[in-house]
Amino acid sequence: MRPLEGLLVLDFSIFLSGPSAALRLADLGARVIKVERPDGGDLCRQLYISELELDGESTLFHSINRNKESFAANLKDTADRERVAALIRSADVLVQNFRPGVMTRLGLDYETVRALNPGIVYGEITGYGNEGPWVYKPGQDLLLQSISGLVWLNGDADRPPTPFGLAVVDLFTGAHLVQGILACLVRRGITGEGGLVQVSLLESILDFQFEVLTTHLNDGGKLPRRSAINNAHAYLAAPYGIYETADGYLALAMGSIPVLGELLGCPPLLDYTDTASWFSERDAIKALLVEHLKTGSTAHWLGILEPQDIWCADVLTWDRLLQHEGFKVIDMVQEVARDEHVKLDTTRCPIRIDGEILKSRKGAPRIGEDTTRILSEFAIPD
Repeated sequence: MRPLEGLLVLDFSIFLSGPSAALRLADLGARVIKVERPDGGDLCRQLYISELELDGESTLFHSINRNKESFAANLKDTADRERVAALIRSADVLVQNFRPGVMTRLGLDYETVRALNPGIVYGEITGYGNEGPWVYKPGQDLLLQSISGLVWLNGDADRPPTPFGLAVVDLFTGAHLVQGILACLVRRGITGEGGLVQVSLLESILDFQFEVLTTHLNDGGKLPRRSAINNAHAYLAAPYGIYETADGYLALAMGSIPVLGELLGCPPLLDYTDTASWFSERDAIKALLVEHLKTGSTAHWLGILEPQDIWCADVLTWDRLLQHEGFKVIDMVQEVARDEHVKLDTTRCPIRIDGEILKSRKGAPRIGEDTTRILSEFAIPD
């Protein structure tokens, strides 16, 4: 039995942040009903991150909405809203990520929902909170990466601000919402009290930067200084970075520069005995490593460094990763299916419970495919 089995989650959210939170709850055993518009459903169904599609919809939608049911409802229609209200009375959790004011106008804000179901845990994601000058600004991942300062940590010093190649803001916010929902469910198990869980994209991506922002808040307000060469972390000294080799790339994390010089056969590195110089002169050190590491293959350098417990790694492409035993042994891929003709390989839940790998074969639903069955199950008039 999975930890959240027996819990009912209503997922009103769209795109990535909210649906990713509901997905994790589903992975952990909750029953998740996706409440979406009859005419087009979740906008993410047509949000493509490549030309690849499955059954007329984006693979992004399929990957982030697997293991859910779909209930079609026009929330602007009184009869549909009444049906949704009947579902809410039976639910344990509600997730929504509309702009502030939208759910209030629909009559589905927290206070109204709590009146229907006092024990419900109501999860809300906004872009920037519910007050201030940015309240109605679009809560889009790239915009949040930019506003939060995150993009000034990436890329070399002479390069412009560089965003992550992933929707990191959405996914971290979804994870934070899950944490808050689970905390409220624990409290409800003790006191019977539901609750309102509120997270914002802005607060989540600021929390993601807590280490470096804390440094900035306590070092007199100095701005991050990216390496000019192979920057991988604006606040870490040499050799931290990724280096080209004769046939690929080598990642080097923290380590002693003189020790590296000895092991790699690079005499100029032996002169950097003062640990402070590993930061103050990191670009000079990295420049030496850049030229030296090109003289050997990645496997050659790994063969020298790994036996000496130097923190290093090959830089794998996905095709090489998927063929590696280190990847195969964790059994990270699962097949999900909408039906026997619509199937998708995707990643599984990364959490194990009591040693069990959590996989679920159910694929993402078609719009409203479960509506009739759900209305019957909950004795809601059609």
